[in-house]
Amino acid sequence: MSHDEARKIRLIMGLRRGGITDSRVLGALERVPREIFVDPAFLDQAWEDRALPIAQGQTISQPFVVAFMTQALHLTDRTKVLEIGTGSGYQAAVLAKVARRVYTIERHKELMATAEARFAKMGLHNLHTRIGDGWRGWPEQAPFEAIIVTAAASEVPQALLDQLGEGGRLVIPVGRSSDVQKLVRYRRTADGIVEEPLLDVRFVPLVPGEVKSEARRKA
Repeated sequence: MSHDEARKIRLIMGLRRGGITDSRVLGALERVPREIFVDPAFLDQAWEDRALPIAQGQTISQPFVVAFMTQALHLTDRTKVLEIGTGSGYQAAVLAKVARRVYTIERHKELMATAEARFAKMGLHNLHTRIGDGWRGWPEQAPFEAIIVTAAASEVPQALLDQLGEGGRLVIPVGRSSDVQKLVRYRRTADGIVEEPLLDVRFVPLVPGEVKSEARRKA
């Protein structure tokens, strides 16, 4: 058994002990090669249960948080999912192993280009990408059974709540503090939106708008 395989097994066992009980979620984290999503400088930490920095001042989330948020969505192989904040592409790849279709939005073109190359390498054909403003969601593909946001919002974007189908679940970090936010699950019912606090987390902020490329400096 290789060193990476041993670390992967320890990670999956640790997730089980931490309360991740959905076997499909655990199987997805085991099958998605996290090492191709991390910066080469942190390759030796790819299978550690910790968040790591990536380009554009963003992070690849801690595996436990990825597993917890995925499990909280209650996905099946028939679920249509929207992800806000593609980042490295790791969370989207995990979702694609569990759900039927995944739509993922990123505001940084450079991050999306790198993520798309990783998706192609893995042969993920049920994953659809868009450069754009995550606050607006993807209305053309709504409604969604599940929406996941991988950045912290000071308030829940109304557009995302509007794009939830009946019985749909939205999992999002909410809070104005840069130190700790609350992970919250919102569920659309016949009587309206039900809110359920889940976990204290720490995410980069959800910034509205698409990143504009820097103008080339004149010589």
